[in-house]
Amino acid sequence: QLQLVESGGGLVQPGGSLRLSCTASGFGFDSVHIAWFRQPPGKELEGVSCVSKTGLSADYVDSVKGRFTISKDNVKQMAYLQMDSLIPDDSGVYYCAASRWQLKSMRLGEYSDWGQGTQVTVSS
Repeated sequence: QLQLVESGGGLVQPGGSLRLSCTASGFGFDSVHIAWFRQPPGKELEGVSCVSKTGLSADYVDSVKGRFTISKDNVKQMAYLQMDSLIPDDSGVYYCAASRWQLKSMRLGEYSDWGQGTQVTVSS
């Protein structure tokens, strides 16, 4: 099992940027897909982006395409979510999670290891 710790959240104005980091400890980081999920206030958890085990393939939910970039560094055992052109609807608690399924996805049930989350607030 991997231990995941998110960092980099905070308060940012609309149009601003944040870079979230996910630091992993334990074995097998290069054998898992990583995804970022978020939970807006009063809403359900939703998948934002996922990246393959190698870091070479990524998917995004439509609402963040062209604004967010996910990456994975297997040497440093870290994953990142670069968030640009932020809007208030991007606010929420962001979680990174790891999946050992064959194919990457943003299906909640496929992710077994989770971080504690980091708060992102986009507001003027």
